[in-house]
Amino acid sequence: MPATKSERILRIEPVQPLVLSCFYVVFLPGIGLAIKNCRYFHDKSTLPNAMLSLKTKRNVARVIPFGVLWFIFSLLYCLLEKGILGQLDHYPKTGVAYNFVRNTVTIPAAGLMMGMLTGVLEIGYFSRWFIKKSFTRKIVVKSLLYLIIVSAFLITLVLINALTMPEEHSFKNLSSPAWAFFTDYAAVIGIMVYMASIVVIAQFYAEISDTIGPGTLRNFFLGKYHHPVEEERIFMFLDMKASTTIAENLGHVKYFDLLKDYFFDLSVAVIDYGGTIYQYAGDEMIVCWTLNEGLKNNNSIECFFAMKRALERQAETYSSKFGILPGFKAGLHFGLVTAGEIGSLKKEIIFTGDVLNTAARIQGLCNQFEAELLVSEDLAKRLQLPATYTLKSVGQNLLKGRRKPMELFAISTSILSGQSRKPSSL
Repeated sequence: MPATKSERILRIEPVQPLVLSCFYVVFLPGIGLAIKNCRYFHDKSTLPNAMLSLKTKRNVARVIPFGVLWFIFSLLYCLLEKGILGQLDHYPKTGVAYNFVRNTVTIPAAGLMMGMLTGVLEIGYFSRWFIKKSFTRKIVVKSLLYLIIVSAFLITLVLINALTMPEEHSFKNLSSPAWAFFTDYAAVIGIMVYMASIVVIAQFYAEISDTIGPGTLRNFFLGKYHHPVEEERIFMFLDMKASTTIAENLGHVKYFDLLKDYFFDLSVAVIDYGGTIYQYAGDEMIVCWTLNEGLKNNNSIECFFAMKRALERQAETYSSKFGILPGFKAGLHFGLVTAGEIGSLKKEIIFTGDVLNTAARIQGLCNQFEAELLVSEDLAKRLQLPATYTLKSVGQNLLKGRRKPMELFAISTSILSGQSRKPSSL
């Protein structure tokens, strides 16, 4: 005698927690394993142990939007499915029990896990694997990889749903509804197209985030700089040494390859020390921090020396590929800037103020004083540098565009960053 609806519910619902547990036991460790094996999420190469959480938090914040995106689209799928099935208590093609309340819990939760896994892959792996690939090749290869992942995800969901059938969980009873589902080509194609749309949107988000920066993209969405905002920020103008000579020796194409590797290696330190890459200008990179973040643990200064270590670790690679290890010099200054969105055909968040011009002028004096790092008196007074750093005045200098001279300081150190230090002041 066939089971009544109430009997089926009683027999199905107790299975659900076990099914969900099994599902998350598969996907959560998968995400954890991906993070564990991803050097990008816990690379200690430039970061002291005490500051490891800064990079972790930043990367987790970049992964979360992928989870949110999949969660929202999964929830929309549940609502669309309810609109199609109406009051039915089973799927017409497979006969598998349908429960709207259960689906609105399990499917979005599964989508959230899938999104988090996607985020880990995008941020932790794909961003590095495909950094030197063309946009077309990147999209094609990533789409194929996602097709495999999504197919496995879909098969898993179908099998999980089949477990809610009241019959004995034999291979035949599990495979029959699954086979019935996959032979319903209209349904399969519709679901695959829907999930492919999520993947495309996720990839689009990842590409835009990589292009303009995750922080900038977030600020665009939140409208933080839709109206001009005044902020105190630290700016670092960093310039490659002897770049003209290097470019002439290497040629334009190989020099460009050098710049890509050079900026990539420097960027790791920027992430580690809470900075934001504001602009690239030829061989120059402009990095900025909010005042509090830049002063905290001397992040703006530590970042510079972390960059030096990053290049030194890659010395053999640069020598074999380009025959030279690039060096750099930098100037730092802080002050009040106005930040806001600008442009119509192409929008951009820009900073304006005397701070940027001053930082650029300071960097321009590095060669004159044979210093790799120069900072303004205003910034030097706010720093609490450890005793292992040397802070040396290079005198009063009248910078172009300023009426009054400014005292500048050269900062150097002979030990690696991250060791125990005692604070010292100017």
